[in-house]
Amino acid sequence: MLEQELPWRSPDSFIARYGDEAWAVMLDSGGPAGARSRWSFFCCRPVTTLTTDDSAAWAKLDALLPSVPPLGTLPFSGGIVGLASYEAGLALENIVSRHKPFIPGVSAALYEGAFVFDRQEKRLWWSSYCDAAMPIPLPQCSTPPVPLPKLDFVADADRETYCEGVRQIIARINRGELFQANLTTQFRARCASPLAAGAVYRKLRRASPAPFGALFSLPGFSLLSASVERFLSMDREGHIETRPIKGTAAPGRDAAEDAAIADALARDEKEYAENLMITDLMRNDIGRVSQIGSVDVPVLCEVERFAHVHHLVSSVTARLAPHMTALDLLRATLPPGSVTGAPKHHALKVIDQTEHAARGAYCGTLFRIGADGALDSNVIIRSLILKPDTISLGAGCGITTLSDPEREYDELCLKAAPLLGLFGA
Repeated sequence: MLEQELPWRSPDSFIARYGDEAWAVMLDSGGPAGARSRWSFFCCRPVTTLTTDDSAAWAKLDALLPSVPPLGTLPFSGGIVGLASYEAGLALENIVSRHKPFIPGVSAALYEGAFVFDRQEKRLWWSSYCDAAMPIPLPQCSTPPVPLPKLDFVADADRETYCEGVRQIIARINRGELFQANLTTQFRARCASPLAAGAVYRKLRRASPAPFGALFSLPGFSLLSASVERFLSMDREGHIETRPIKGTAAPGRDAAEDAAIADALARDEKEYAENLMITDLMRNDIGRVSQIGSVDVPVLCEVERFAHVHHLVSSVTARLAPHMTALDLLRATLPPGSVTGAPKHHALKVIDQTEHAARGAYCGTLFRIGADGALDSNVIIRSLILKPDTISLGAGCGITTLSDPEREYDELCLKAAPLLGLFGA
């Protein structure tokens, strides 16, 4: 086990120098350096990679994962970093989407170590579970990011089409088919020439600092995420947490208005019911692989302020059952509950029948599993998918019987606006 402290370099300097390399990944905590946003990690030049759509994806991931005693003091010393698409989650529910996927179901790599950033203490380490040497030299100070081009985005579902989809889901709820479903759309723009993922992500992380941000440069596409939502975390001892987000409001223009908006969100009947249903769904999902009696809800519908929005956030905790692993936990819970609906399996079918395109990485998860078995992951929301000729992003809302279609579309636009604004849209 190697933990080598290094002279401080910022995460931005690593992104500027190495962010465009294939399989480079920055797991990036932004905003204030709090309990859930203290650490960032950069990995590159993996020893093994995996890109697959087949049903054996999870067995292949399991075969990749090293197993070593938890000797280190840092939270990540290498292991697997992977992306599981929303459609990969559908496959775990034995649902075949009617939409053609535009990225692989699972993309993952094994890294022998990680550069570990303590944002709170401004300290940097190279940490390797197998005593591997640093794969790259430290970068020098980064230069300012370059301006981004103006792009014209087109949604798969415009306001009228999206609102009609909301009305269809409300009708199905009123018929007793389900209680809630998350309805999304994709915004897409053509690029005259390929954009550098690192340059775009440097702009994104400055404009929308987020506790679960990431850059993952993959063959054929890159994920650029400003996610505010933790999907699953699990420490070495098997203590699990998920923090589902449901309920959204725009920030105020000053402190007094901001406080009033947060108070109104906490009291909103529709938003509270939406969060409560998804919290219960996540309790059930996690309970599949947890010790009996260990599932708890220590936080329910607490208002949290992020860079551009207020959200209602809950916390569900549990203890992993014996003989279960981080991959078992992911398999039991994908796709993430907050971007699906209740009851989950039927909501997934309704979503697929109502939406107009595959979600791809959007509403999937980016995860890391250390050689010690610990897990952390986000829900891929507030994220861009960059390809050589296109850039896309998804946004959506949870629909209940209390939903107002126009208000839901306005909320969708609120979520998409910071990403679209990077390109003058």
